[in-house]
Amino acid sequence: MTKNLVVGAGFSGAVMANLLAEELGEEVLVIDKKDHIAGNCYDYRDENGIMIHKYGSHIFHTKSEKVWNYIRKFTDFNTYMHKVIGILDGIETHIPFNLNTLYDVFPNSFATKLEEKLLDVFAINTKVPILEFQKQDDDDLKFLANYVYEKIFLYYTTKQWGVSPKEVDGAVTARVPVYLSKDNRYFQDRFQGIPLEGYTKVVERILDCKNIKVKLNTEYKDINPDDFDRIFYTGPIDEFFEYKYGPLPYRSVNFKFETYNKPYYQSAACVNYPCNYDFTRIHEYKYYLDDQTDKTVIAKEYSEFFELGKNERYYPIPTEENDELYRKYFEDGKRLEKVYFLGRLGDYKYYDMDKAILRAIELFEHIKEKTNG
Repeated sequence: MTKNLVVGAGFSGAVMANLLAEELGEEVLVIDKKDHIAGNCYDYRDENGIMIHKYGSHIFHTKSEKVWNYIRKFTDFNTYMHKVIGILDGIETHIPFNLNTLYDVFPNSFATKLEEKLLDVFAINTKVPILEFQKQDDDDLKFLANYVYEKIFLYYTTKQWGVSPKEVDGAVTARVPVYLSKDNRYFQDRFQGIPLEGYTKVVERILDCKNIKVKLNTEYKDINPDDFDRIFYTGPIDEFFEYKYGPLPYRSVNFKFETYNKPYYQSAACVNYPCNYDFTRIHEYKYYLDDQTDKTVIAKEYSEFFELGKNERYYPIPTEENDELYRKYFEDGKRLEKVYFLGRLGDYKYYDMDKAILRAIELFEHIKEKTNG
């Protein structure tokens, strides 16, 4: 009897399977309802030789040496550091809004005045969440706060989440700060880059172990759970419990791919359109691995609500009401002796790739301790 079943072949499931197989020497069956491994990190080279991220741009970044040391066993990374361009009042500038953005969008004298006032109030190299930034008394800083709120945050957040910013959890608003720095990078983590052969190849190597068997196009409902001592479920926790308390809401994303007969379409890998158009941003994939081709492929990203059978779950919607609903499923999950939930869908939590990997490592360490104890 195979000892472990892992549901989902994304990073969460693959890392868990790898650790069970390699460190405990146990057999693992990994299933996924998709026809490919790597979950939403799945990428592939198209007919133009461009590495396409099928489910939107994925940039690996982490502060965790534990995660970095683990992932580096399976791939080398380039030194790509992500920079996001935003179109504000027709001007290309950097997002998050930083001190360089200040000088891009305002006259030099006014920008200098604002910079001095900002640095009187906030420490250099700090990130101030936009809703916190709005609490200033100074008229000029109030003007700036309202400008950033409207031009970057308000419409973009409404497009992305389908609700007003005030209805969205603080963890989301904190991701759109004012950055008191001239650092144009989107992430300041010590370790960052893109795997040189893509994410699918990384997950393939993580799963490449004699104790691991992978079955694609396979639903959990088609498997007999009694055949396994442990089940690691990275699918939707509400689906596992057959939606007994109702479905957990998600935002989904629809990508419209377009190919152009020119080397580049835009000036960066990711350009955001906070106030214009009904898409949120445009991805241009050849920037990530510096693919040298005469053509380029872009994807316009449209946010929409998740509908079962129509699209994919992407982002748990972080509201108090949704968290309360998730807690009901979580409590039911705690009562199951041999089932463990993890991953973005299993934990109903927004995870960057490194956090998903760390969650799997830490859960494995807990299992290992119980096994050896």
